[in-house]
Amino acid sequence: MTNDIYGPFPGAPAFAAGLTGAQRARSEQLAANLEVVERRIADACAAAGRPREEVTLIVVTKTYPAEDTALLAGLGVTDVAENRDQDAGPKAEQCVNLPLTWHFVGQLQTNKARSVVRYADLVHSVDRGRLVDSLAAAVRAAERPPLGCLVQVALDKEAGEGEHRAGVAPSEVLALADRIADTPGLRLDGVMTVAPLAGPLAGDPARAFERLAEIASAVRATHPAATMVSAGMSGDLEQAIGTGATHVRVGTAVLGVRSPLG
Repeated sequence: MTNDIYGPFPGAPAFAAGLTGAQRARSEQLAANLEVVERRIADACAAAGRPREEVTLIVVTKTYPAEDTALLAGLGVTDVAENRDQDAGPKAEQCVNLPLTWHFVGQLQTNKARSVVRYADLVHSVDRGRLVDSLAAAVRAAERPPLGCLVQVALDKEAGEGEHRAGVAPSEVLALADRIADTPGLRLDGVMTVAPLAGPLAGDPARAFERLAEIASAVRATHPAATMVSAGMSGDLEQAIGTGATHVRVGTAVLGVRSPLG
């Protein structure tokens, strides 16, 4: 792909005109997949009695090249997510001129904080105090605007399961939310979860997301601006939207089955 496609962003007509044949074919494939996902989101919003505008689609671009990210931007996608800093950093740098909001959604080591704050607008996976401190220090060092943070909730930990999984138990969410909100350089935006693999809510995403909605409501009672509820992926976005998710994280349904990680 030429540098003209990566930006400065030329607008949709000029963007399309600069594509090669292979890029145009991939763009058409992505457009068709996006149309299907958009229809699912719209139908789920209608079923829940919610305006379509209440739900933001985040396309999870992990394991896919920067070229796909640029093609998605050309198709009007505004939010993309990555889960590994070693992949996300170079990709975000290559796409820096595209009109995209970057979400980091993977488990994050404290020693990666300085790198992640160079490109991420929001981190969905804040799950411990040490990470809060590391992100805040990295933001200060980078002299950048505040970093949006979501508390990652591990719903299975409420039943004593998933001890080694990322995320905090529901009982610990409010304390961590307070800590984020009180930390200069960070902005508490809301909560995030993935449907649990263990415990009584495993295999029942609707109930799991209902529980997240309760937790999100408790957070908003203390922090009214923390309105984001990040939940739902390719297989369960309808259940997430039905219980109040504001952001759904969709990868496979847009980009196709992922190649194995290198």
